[in-house]
Amino acid sequence: MSSNKKNSDIYGDLDKDTKGIDNPLIPAATVVLLRETAQGQMQVLMLQKNLNISFGGMWVFPGGRIDDGDYSDQKAVRGNLNQDLAEESMNAARRAAVREAEEETGIKLDSEDFVYFAHWSPPASTPKRFATWFFVATVSSDQEVNVDGEEILNHRWVDPIDAIQLQADGKIDLAPPTWISLYHVGRYKNAKDVLSALADQKDKIYETCIVKNELGVRVALWAGDAGYDEESVDVPGGRHRLVLEESGFVFENTVEQY
Repeated sequence: MSSNKKNSDIYGDLDKDTKGIDNPLIPAATVVLLRETAQGQMQVLMLQKNLNISFGGMWVFPGGRIDDGDYSDQKAVRGNLNQDLAEESMNAARRAAVREAEEETGIKLDSEDFVYFAHWSPPASTPKRFATWFFVATVSSDQEVNVDGEEILNHRWVDPIDAIQLQADGKIDLAPPTWISLYHVGRYKNAKDVLSALADQKDKIYETCIVKNELGVRVALWAGDAGYDEESVDVPGGRHRLVLEESGFVFENTVEQY
């Protein structure tokens, strides 16, 4: 029998009663950086977090919290993220991703080159609820990466599908949003195809629901899954879920086309 919670399962204690808990979402942004080698192989930049910070020890994309200074409209800082401020929120996310990428890797980016493709928010059981905008962009193959050795311990350029296999082999730790992003990016042969496909698709909104199956294995459900509204893995119908198996995550998707 699998354990209830993997190291790379970031979603907290399901047995804890979260009703009535005011656990606000923390705006954040990340950018998936792609390059192509001289041999034409597409790679993604992964960073390993220090064990003593959020997502400690995991391999992630450059990114972090959106600071007050990333907003030009201070109403958004106070959390008034209504429709009128949606564009400003997106702009703040782009600024944050640029700033964080430079702080963590030394790479200077232009947010005009970003393609926005997904937004993730975790359930109430998550200790720190980062609501994160996901972007993708390309950099040159000779781009130098410099990490500080403190907040970020290591970096590597890796084929997206190879990264997923490394997680399955127990060699790296990936959070579910990172895994799903790698899965989707890894479906394409080159960075140009990734940018074109993600720019053309409808933005993906992942408001995650976490449940357990009959074996006690935790499962992340998203909109479109037949069991999403009922918070159950047993409802027959379409599937849009990630099973957090210790032997490697298993993505079940019968409702989305790419």
